Amino acid sequence: MVSCSNQSDPLSDPAATTALHPGLQHVPATTRNREPICRALAELLPSKPCVVLEIASGSGEHALWIARSLPQVTWMPSEVTADGLATIEAWRALCPDLAERVLSPVLIDAARPPWPGPPVDAVFAANLTHIAPWSATLGLIAGAAAQLVTGGLLLIYGPFNEGGSFTGPGNKAFDADLRRRNFAWGLRDREAVDAAATAHGFTAEPPHLMPADNRLLVYRRHRTDRADPAIQLSG
Repeated sequence: MVSCSNQSDPLSDPAATTALHPGLQHVPATTRNREPICRALAELLPSKPCVVLEIASGSGEHALWIARSLPQVTWMPSEVTADGLATIEAWRALCPDLAERVLSPVLIDAARPPWPGPPVDAVFAANLTHIAPWSATLGLIAGAAAQLVTGGLLLIYGPFNEGGSFTGPGNKAFDADLRRRNFAWGLRDREAVDAAATAHGFTAEPPHLMPADNRLLVYRRHRTDRADPAIQLSG
């Protein structure tokens, strides 16, 4: 994996870069979790050229960092609003060397598949499932099932409950705060996500344990039969 530590790189210190470019948006969590995510994706993604569609790319910082770290990857960012697309383009403009491998972002609502675009080798989403209604998780799974090549990967990063319990005290407090802000938000049960993915023809592979009680859920697409509505609506 190629290092991104070059001090001339605008991604090396995103907070400093943001200070130099008024209006540029920086998400501090991306700086904290980008290296663990990069290491996990380096293990999971093909070593040959591949295409990754990211759903809910936020600022686009993950897209650029991972593309620079993994030179075989072409990254397709997306967001749900025009303002979101502009945020990604602002970061993308600072990294012209990545213009051919971090494509212009596309407008995608995770909850409203099917999505535009060609088949891809992987679909990635970070910190989406807990700050959106359950319908967004179901849409993410259904959209990925339609977009992925056979054998492709759906990769979902974030905090999840396991066995009906929080994986740490920080997640319990985080979940309570989310539900105060919006009753439809909150940490999802990993087993419910597994069931929804299985219903759409995915096989759940062992999740990657990540820092701060996060997980990277890994699902491989094997079949294309329709989901069982009873399973789809649970969770």
